[in-house]
Amino acid sequence: MAKKSTKKANKTEFIEKLSVVLGTSKLQSEKILGSVLDTIMDYVVKDYTLNLTGFGSFYKAERKERQGINPKTKGKMLIKASKSAGFRAGNKFKAAVRAEKEKPTKSKSK
Repeated sequence: MAKKSTKKANKTEFIEKLSVVLGTSKLQSEKILGSVLDTIMDYVVKDYTLNLTGFGSFYKAERKERQGINPKTKGKMLIKASKSAGFRAGNKFKAAVRAEKEKPTKSKSK
C-alpha cells in the first residue's frame, strides 16, 4: 500500500504562500485562486479535459451503471451510473514528486 504524506496544508496556508510568491495581498491571492479553481471547474463541468502541460489534466469521469454485491447481505445490487472529477498528474509533476524536490517558488521570466 502506498504511503500517504503526513504533512498537510489548508486553503488559508496555501493562500498565504501564494501571496508571498506573487507579491500580492492575501485578499488578491484568494481572488486569484478562486478564479483559477472556478475556471477549472467550469471547464470540467462542460465536459472539457483541461490539459495544463507539465502539471496535469482535469477531466470528468463517467461510470456506467453496473452490477455489484452488497457487502452486508452478499446479494446482488445495481450500482447507478455516476460522474466525478478526475485528475491525472503530468510528467513534470510526477518527476518532482519522485525526486522529492520542492518546486521553485518563482518562475524565471525570459
